[in-house]
This record gives sequence, structure tokens and C-alpha cells, in this order.
Amino acid sequence: MKRPIFLILLLFTLLSACSSRKKADLLITNARIYTADSTFSVADAFVIKDGKFVAVGSSKTLTDQYDADSTADLGGQPVYPGFYDPHSHFLGLGQVLDQADLGGTTSYDEVIERLKAFYQQHPDVLWLRGRGWDQNDWPDKTFPTKEKLDAAFPDVPVALMRVDGHALLVNSKTLRLAKITAGSTLPGGEVVVKNGQPTGVLVDNAMQFVKRITPQPDNADKARMLRAAEKVCVSLGLTTISDAGISPDEINLIDSLHKAGQLKIRDYAMVSLGEPNLNYFLKRGPFQTDRLTVRSFKLYADGALGSRGACLRRPYSDRPETGGFLLLSPAELERVTKLLHGSGFQANTHCIGDSANHLMLDLYGKLLKGHNDRRWRIEHAQVVSPEDVQKFGLYSVIPSVQPTHATSDMYWATDRLGPVRVKGAYAFKDLMKQNHEASGGLIAFGSDFPVEAVNPLFGFHAAVARQDAKNFPAGGYQMENAVDRKSALLAMTRWAAYACFEDELRGSIAPGKQADFVILDRDIMTAPNTELRQTKVKQTWIGGERVY
Repeated sequence: MKRPIFLILLLFTLLSACSSRKKADLLITNARIYTADSTFSVADAFVIKDGKFVAVGSSKTLTDQYDADSTADLGGQPVYPGFYDPHSHFLGLGQVLDQADLGGTTSYDEVIERLKAFYQQHPDVLWLRGRGWDQNDWPDKTFPTKEKLDAAFPDVPVALMRVDGHALLVNSKTLRLAKITAGSTLPGGEVVVKNGQPTGVLVDNAMQFVKRITPQPDNADKARMLRAAEKVCVSLGLTTISDAGISPDEINLIDSLHKAGQLKIRDYAMVSLGEPNLNYFLKRGPFQTDRLTVRSFKLYADGALGSRGACLRRPYSDRPETGGFLLLSPAELERVTKLLHGSGFQANTHCIGDSANHLMLDLYGKLLKGHNDRRWRIEHAQVVSPEDVQKFGLYSVIPSVQPTHATSDMYWATDRLGPVRVKGAYAFKDLMKQNHEASGGLIAFGSDFPVEAVNPLFGFHAAVARQDAKNFPAGGYQMENAVDRKSALLAMTRWAAYACFEDELRGSIAPGKQADFVILDRDIMTAPNTELRQTKVKQTWIGGERVY
């Protein structure tokens, strides 16, 4: 009789052990997992169920505790929270994929050749459009003029966006269609004139003359563009992106594509400033779905440094007749920030020049007064006066910066600003020191794509090495403002999520958070600086679903 009782007890014990094991969808083991949590812990396993992380720890412990439908042994491969771009132009990337790519051109003649090749492939286009030219990369660093475009394309309207999105080069056909003359003016913009005639370059708000008459894509076109942009983003490890300035109709389109399962990537959408948009969303209020958050407005204080539209406190060193300009008056900027302060919306203001940063930090400060949790942001914070740096910490303002701007602009930034003022440009470490995490502050790293490359690891490299794709300059650019790797990773994961009010949802690998993560082919926390830009994404997961 003793033997059957023993077998019964053994069977009961085994059944109890089995019943105590928890069910899960996916168990990842034998990995090097940088959780980016509050202690920056490193684990080797995690468990996912219903699109969320449910446990993070050691492979042995989690293997003993969970029965998963799928298990993956990663053989020591590095895993990170899904990369997060808090300042980009998602729809803009889709639109650029439909245009001639002028990025990296080394001369105006190369621009013409690329346009000819594009036009041969798309002979039926009604407008010839392109983006990415930068005269600072050419032997002649002055703005181009329309004559070469006129010679190559006399009968089709041409509109070519500068790399920063703040200047447009057009031909005479476009000037005639838009009825632009030497006397055409718009506040916050410039029609560049030479010898009494428009040169074809339109800066900042003056681009509106052309936008008003340019055929705009319909929703079907935009949906196709967004799907194309998503393919690029997830292939580079991005699981959450932003759309820094889009319309209510475009936001509703993205929401509908999410709900139809046609878009997987998460989007933090900033509403473009404008009276109809303010009225629409201030009445509706912020809203959030599983994939889309809308609780911020995108404001523009000034333009870009490369096109000399950034508003400076003293004139440009290489063009002393101008100090740039504001795109909106101080009174209008104050009116709008007051409206937003009285709502639940975040203010995210584009500020490049030290005058724009000075103005907006003071406007913010009047409303925010001291430490707070409104998470208002300065986008770019590119040139900041020494006395203004501390205001980020005083008012809990988040500097939302783009590290690759520093390595793109370093070749000519001193020409624009002079040797003293340039030291206050791209000062990521100085800004981060004001916003240390203990006081509720931080720094967020984005790309501003398609102004810069989409790849977030290019920004990681630029932040820590302060070098470009050719690892220039030796020793790095203004290395006093280089950022350590831990901070750089946080700035593109958990801190970026915080800057978008989403740190409780994602940004780190922790129980209860959405299971967004990326697997790379090398460890960016230990790889040599020279290898960082060669890092490849092996897998991208959003909500526990493999999307790349």
C-alpha cells in the first residue's frame, strides 16, 4: 500500500509544480538586455504576454517560472528598448520618398543631374519636387539662383526644399505661377532678390507663396506615403516616432490607419499651430490610443541657421546686415503659449537662434514660474546664450535636440556665429546638466528626419563621439559637450518617452510596459566609436509583435 501512496504523492507534486507555472506568449533568454530602467539594470531574459513585458530577470528563473508559446535563445545578443524619436517628420519622410533625393549633393550641377534622372523616371509629374540640397556642402556656398533650373526645366514648375526645410529653390515657371515678384513679402519670410529680381530662393514663410498653388497629396497618397515611411523606420529600430507639426486631418488619417492595422509604429503627433487647429483641439482636448498620442502643439519661433533664418541676438558673423527673424511676433507667441498653458496641451517650440531661445525661455518662465510637470519643450535649442542655459532647469523645460545637427553644421557653424558664440551651440551636455533626472529634467534626442538621416544610431554616435559618418574630426567637435553612452541611450528611450508623457507606457524594458524592443548585431554600449554607425538592426518588435 505504501508504494501507490508514494506514487500518488509524487504525481500530485508534479501536477502542482506544473500548475504553478505561468503562461506567456514569448520568453527571450540568454540575451544582454539594457533595460534603461531607473537603475539602468542589465538582465538576460524577459517574458511577454498580451503585448507587454510581464517579467524581467535571469534566464534560469524565468524559464523555471513560465511556459511560453515561443522561446528564443539570443546567444548573448544585445537588446534595447525600442528606439524613440521625439522630433521627426513621419509624414514628411513619406513625402520625400516620392521626390528627388538631393541629399549629399556636392554641387549645384549635381542637383541638376539628379533632377534630370528623376524626371526621366517620372516624366508625367506635374511638378518636379526634391529635397535635401545644402549650399554649404558646395564649392560656392552662396545660395543658388534659378538660372540653371530655367535652362534645364523651362516648362515644368520646379520646387526644391533645402535640407533643413526652411528654404525653397524654384525656377521661373514656379515664380510666374505663384505670382512672386521682387516686391512680394510675407512676415517672417524673405524673397531673396538680386539685381532687382527674385533669385528663386524663398526663405521660411515666403515658401507659402508656392505652397498655396502646389498640388497636395490626397488621403490615399498620404496613406501610401506613411506605410512607406514606416518600413524605413522599423528597419532602423524605431518603434515610436513623432510628427512635429501636422494637421487634424492628417492626425485622423494616422489614427484610422492604426485602427485598420495598416500602421504598427507608434506616433506622438504634434498639432501644427494655426487658429483652426487651436480651436479644434482646444475644444476636443488631448487624447491617446494604444498607438497614437495627441497632447502637444508645434510652434515655430524662427527658422534655420543654414539659411540664416535663425533669429540671433547679434548679426550673423558672415552676413552682418541681418540677424535673422522671428516667424511669429513676440505678442503672438505669448498669446499662444498662454492659451496652451490654460489647456492640457504641451508647448513644443522650434528655437534655433539664441534670440529665439531667449525669448521663448522667458515666455515659458512667466507661465511655468518654477519646477513643474508640464514638460514643455524647446525643439532644437541649437544656439543658447550662457545666461539662458540655467532657465531649462529653473522652469523644467526639456531640451529636445538632434545630435546629428551638430556634426552636419560643424563645417560652417563658426562662419555663421563666430568663434565665441558657437561655443553655446549644440551644447548637449551643458543642457543636460541643467536637467538632471533627479530634479525631473532630462534631455531628449531626436533626428528631425528627413532633415537628417532616419537612423537613430547616427544620432547616438554624433552625441557620444561628436563626429560625422567619416569619423571627422579626429578627437571630436566641441567635445566638452559630448554625452556619455548611458545618457545617450536614455535620451533615445526612456527620457524621450518622458518628454512625450509616455514613460509610464514605454521607453524601458520593465514589467507592465508595452513590449517594444530592438535587437542589434553589436553592443552599442561597448563597441568602438568607429563601429557605431555600422550597427545593424536584426529585429524590431512593437507590442510583442515582430515588425522587422
